[in-house]
Amino acid sequence: MADWASAKMSMGGGTADAAADKTNRVNDKLKAIYKNNILPAEKRYRYDFFYESPFLTDVEFDAKPQVMLVGQYSVGKTSFIRYMLGRDFPGARIGPEPTTDRFTCLINGPEERTIPGNALSVHPDLPFRGLERFGVSFLSRFEGSQLPSSVLRSITLVDTPGILSGEKQRTNRGYDFTKVVSWFADRADLIILLFDAHKLDISDELKSTIDVLKGHEDKIRCILNKADQINRQQLMRVYGALLWSLGKTINSPEVLRVYVGSFWDQTLQNLDNAELFAQEEEDLMRDLAILPRQSAVRKINELVKRIRKVKALAYIIGYLKAQMPTVMGKEKKQQKLINDMPNVFRTIMKKHNLAPGDFPDINKFSEKLKETKFSEFKSLKMDEIQMLEDCLSNHLPRLMEELPSERDTPETLKAKMGEVTASDAVPLPTRKAKFGQADTTSGAANPFGAAEEDDDYWALEESAERLKESFEALGPQGGFLSPQTAKEVLVKTGLQKDQLRQIWSLSDIDKDGYFDHHEYVVAMFLCDAVIQKGRPIPAELPMSVVPPSKRALLKKSAF
Repeated sequence: MADWASAKMSMGGGTADAAADKTNRVNDKLKAIYKNNILPAEKRYRYDFFYESPFLTDVEFDAKPQVMLVGQYSVGKTSFIRYMLGRDFPGARIGPEPTTDRFTCLINGPEERTIPGNALSVHPDLPFRGLERFGVSFLSRFEGSQLPSSVLRSITLVDTPGILSGEKQRTNRGYDFTKVVSWFADRADLIILLFDAHKLDISDELKSTIDVLKGHEDKIRCILNKADQINRQQLMRVYGALLWSLGKTINSPEVLRVYVGSFWDQTLQNLDNAELFAQEEEDLMRDLAILPRQSAVRKINELVKRIRKVKALAYIIGYLKAQMPTVMGKEKKQQKLINDMPNVFRTIMKKHNLAPGDFPDINKFSEKLKETKFSEFKSLKMDEIQMLEDCLSNHLPRLMEELPSERDTPETLKAKMGEVTASDAVPLPTRKAKFGQADTTSGAANPFGAAEEDDDYWALEESAERLKESFEALGPQGGFLSPQTAKEVLVKTGLQKDQLRQIWSLSDIDKDGYFDHHEYVVAMFLCDAVIQKGRPIPAELPMSVVPPSKRALLKKSAF
């Protein structure tokens, strides 16, 4: 499976360097904002102590996007990583029993080797220095797996130990598992929760792990794995049961996105749902592929969250300090304030117009306060609060303007990012044979295209090659044009609104609201047929114009 990786990474090396330079510039500005405006307040009000989160270092701003995989043992976490990489990796252990007994970070490097956790935590170029606080007991169960990989050039993968259930979960790991997961969750760009279609029970340890992911719901994606081992009716029941269990565990009004399928390289055992699984896998891989482009936005988002927490903490510490007597009765007053912490939070919230979500967990915070002396707290400095406000109202919004958005024209997008090519995305697997489909992208395919009588013949093949450059210039995200970008392209043709509506309906074959390269080619073909040749828009696409990979969708809708 090395072909999909090498093919994508061999394209446009110079543009990848330009994108990296842009990312570095954004990172440098974030570092300056943090050091000058945020770090002084964090030190003054002891953010690292109360939130058990060390101060950020330069290497954390420079780090690649991280994807963390979490789940009970034998749900397919390590097999999923193997599928993504297209190969085994050093230290991989797979089996029905709990095989992964340590946290493993997969990183790109020139040679295959494992790196012990103690050495990994002091590596100057890796963002794992903060893990030292969990002690030698954890670091002995933490390792790095280095290997040359086109996927790992863009992202870092974190494989976690299988979460235990029943009597096994009472086994002492020697470190606080949930706190370590929380540390990685704070720094992860995507958190993948895996479930086995045959094991939907949520153990106490899994529930406590999900609880520490609170606040990161936007990063969480769920996978219902091994779904090819059950039939369609069973899958419907299992999927419903999983959503019900998650609804009880995760207190959120929104339903988490659950991808259903069999996420490894083996052929499906049951092809009843092959088409569904193929679409689900494509959606998941699209989410993963665009992580590098979204990295800067994610870092800004995480910094905004941190600023809001620091600001709320500053007001709390300042209030507690102001309430303390100057001479006698300090201990008594401190205990009274701790017991009255709900009212303290409420008072500060109303006085400074703060959101409840910006405040720390009241029970954990109260326990932390018992270890301190309020009389030693620093008083509130409004100039530091103003610096935090400046970050939220000026510095970070200006930085956001430098990043691509839907309002950008192709010209401004080029100015911001340079030429955007497929190499800017993570190269991820596409294995059609796994779903019982012919793999038309293999090296065995005829380089001169298919004959008209062949099933794989596409009348627009040459047009697709010709329009590839213009498609890439529009800045597709993960290989897809957003609805706004695609709309702007069609409007520029000068066709009437009714005509454009018909062209969109015909071109958006999978009805997902986005244009991939092939759908873009179909839309341009239809526009050209109307403008240049004066042809009417057809009621339906001729099958020779439909991309071969999408013909099954039209055949299905015909029934």
